Amino acid sequence: MRVLHIYKDYHPVLGGIENHIQVLAEAQAAAGHEVTVLVCAPGWHTQIETRNGVRIVKAGRLATVASMPLSISQPLALLRMQPDVVHVQSPYPLGEVMNLLVGRARATVITYQSDVVRQRGWLRVYGPLLRRVLRSADRIIATSPRYIESSAWLAPVRHKCTVVPLGIDISRFMPAPTAARAAPLRLLFVGRLRYYKGLDVLLRALTHLPEAQLDIVGTGPMQRTWQTLAGQLGLHERVRFVGDVEDADLPAWYRRADLFVLPATARSEAFGLVLLEAMACGLPCISTELGTGTSWIVQDGVTGRVVPPGDVEALANALGRLMDDPSKRSAMGRAGRERVEHEFTKEDMVRRVESVYADVLRKD
Repeated sequence: MRVLHIYKDYHPVLGGIENHIQVLAEAQAAAGHEVTVLVCAPGWHTQIETRNGVRIVKAGRLATVASMPLSISQPLALLRMQPDVVHVQSPYPLGEVMNLLVGRARATVITYQSDVVRQRGWLRVYGPLLRRVLRSADRIIATSPRYIESSAWLAPVRHKCTVVPLGIDISRFMPAPTAARAAPLRLLFVGRLRYYKGLDVLLRALTHLPEAQLDIVGTGPMQRTWQTLAGQLGLHERVRFVGDVEDADLPAWYRRADLFVLPATARSEAFGLVLLEAMACGLPCISTELGTGTSWIVQDGVTGRVVPPGDVEALANALGRLMDDPSKRSAMGRAGRERVEHEFTKEDMVRRVESVYADVLRKD
């Protein structure tokens, strides 16, 4: 099977979607499929390479506007390709429209990762095109049932939607050996430091938890703002901004922690892959109720706690109760690991996606 993945960036660019495409593409190549990834280069010149069996075409980029690359080379490259299945990651307006207009695949699959949230003003122009893109797709993959239920864009095409959760390599993310933890308890956040991650809420909650320490792994546009806030709140001795870490080192950061927190405040946090990584490492997780995958992955009272977004007091209370109850943390950590093993492995994800491909090609 010839498979073409379309998005704006690819590994080693850091991001949940970029990592997801890499895992999926390399697994498909290892299974014997002919796999190409079509993304945009950081500069004007097109680059082509093969890595781990995947042909990667990075088309020249003219500029970036509202987080989206502008490229003439990408649609021209697409015009020369004729895969069996094209798999587009959304939101990516350039990729969605160019595939609609010039794509030559036998079938189109779209993974709808998230609604457009911060740039929703663009939807006054792009909205009609997006609806056409979704109607024309042979199948739409949503990463959780919650997103199908809560997205106004998916509701009209619900009959085309299939849930395929993201998956991880659980052999990489393993619980730490059981051992007594010494105070103070260590909290962990992992992710790009973007506006919707809600770290300001977590920092304010820490002012009510004088014994807690927090490691923040990742970088992003909000780093300086949140570092300043941590200083203003008197947290500089208890909060460590670690920065980006190597992929090989990431599991060790989970294993050092006692609790994982994803305090997201907007629907841009559509799934929360880091929650799977933390749960696989046996950590209880605290997430927020956004009507997305975050409160589907974390089962309130079972694998962690789910609190209202932006609610400092609720977050502080949830953290405090778990910090004071080591047996509850252990039980939630075990339940989280079991949930990932049964529902969110890389192997399950790859198998489910391949089943979608086979189904849409049978209907071709």
